[in-house]
Amino acid sequence: MQDTAGFGANTLPNGIRSRFVNGVNGLKMHILEAGFEDNYGLGRRPCLLLLHGFPELAYSWRKVMEPLAQKGYHVVAPDQRGYGRTTGWSHEYDDDLAPFRFLNLMRDAYCLIDALGYESVAAVVGHDFGSSVAADCALVRPDVFRSVVLMSAPFGGPPSL
Repeated sequence: MQDTAGFGANTLPNGIRSRFVNGVNGLKMHILEAGFEDNYGLGRRPCLLLLHGFPELAYSWRKVMEPLAQKGYHVVAPDQRGYGRTTGWSHEYDDDLAPFRFLNLMRDAYCLIDALGYESVAAVVGHDFGSSVAADCALVRPDVFRSVVLMSAPFGGPPSL
């Protein structure tokens, strides 16, 4: 089944669906996912979280999602806060930008994983801007984000607490 959630019928490759997850750190988060199907009685598939760069969207991951799902993973790619179809922050030009700090973006990733019913992910993969978020995820919650892949990584070090 392919729930395109407003995408055209030929926009997403077969095996990838689009949907929204409500209540993710105050957001209505748009995600693409592959490998969400039944795992043939073998238990729940391990989760891979793919975080896009700037100026990209979850859609940027569409060509790698199904091959990763075929390897046995539940692959999840969100539109991160401020991008794409994810909503739930103020759009006023003079509002506080604190919701866009990296630790809050890390909370978005953690809350998404929790909302999907996972206690941890097999890996968090970040590209470009997403690599900084992925690195913070792995540094702040290594129990949840057990492995990290950083691609085109402009990582500036651990966040200040």
